[in-house]
Amino acid sequence: MTQPFTEYLVVSRSNATTKNGSPYCLLKLRSLVDDLSIAVWDVAATAPPVVGQTVSFKLIQDKGDGKKSANGLDMIPGRMPQEGDPLYDLIPRPIPRAQWDACIQQLLAFCTDPLLAGIIRDMADTLFGPYAKYPAATSVHHAYKGGLLNHVYQMLHMLEGIYPCLPYSIKIERCILGILFHDYGKVYEYSPEGETQPDMYLVGHIYISANRLQKILMEKQVDGEEINKILHVVLSHHGELEYGSPVVPCTKEAVLVTHIDNISAKMDNIDSTPNLERSFALGTHVVKD
Repeated sequence: MTQPFTEYLVVSRSNATTKNGSPYCLLKLRSLVDDLSIAVWDVAATAPPVVGQTVSFKLIQDKGDGKKSANGLDMIPGRMPQEGDPLYDLIPRPIPRAQWDACIQQLLAFCTDPLLAGIIRDMADTLFGPYAKYPAATSVHHAYKGGLLNHVYQMLHMLEGIYPCLPYSIKIERCILGILFHDYGKVYEYSPEGETQPDMYLVGHIYISANRLQKILMEKQVDGEEINKILHVVLSHHGELEYGSPVVPCTKEAVLVTHIDNISAKMDNIDSTPNLERSFALGTHVVKD
């Protein structure tokens, strides 16, 4: 049983309703000593706590297999820790602009297509601001404000290291643009607070991402065949049809980006899953040192 009145920091929150219409929220929490995932019943979507706020509980029910729950009446929303507070550093934050720019500059040094390199430079500058405001998901990975930026950066930074090691012919511009835009649609799927929006169900982030990138490439008069190969990286990045991918990766660039995306997502999922709790994304329990 988790000790009551431990002060936790809310790392992520998603709202839902039971079959009988009662509201509840799913919280991922961190303290100075442990992590906690918990379902809190009878909590309205607009009620506190919010991400970045502290919370404690009078009573926590342990359902077994890592599942914990509490009643909203037993939850005590608290303060908003500021920079310098030990709890403040428990929540992930968007990377600095200088770190993003340095990675982009290194990747541009690998590029040989001037037209696509110019598009990469412009889009990296444009996307930093929006990506720093949005989560990459509600719970599975990078589920915090700015998580979208950190996820895209991790992928670009991995590409930066992997590309020089590959003995195969890879057009890196396709990979870079595919990574920059693969989750672009999530700025329409979510609010900055991580609440799902209608576009998630109406069209989905993969379509939104590919559609926006296609318009940009056409406006810049990129060759039609090249556009299709770049879009394929975005359209296939979920890897398999059953995972929501419209098409399966069939180029070296698409396969590479799919695996980089998977590494980034699953590593963050492990990091955000409490010790010995089951991870849906991994299909097993997480064991931490």
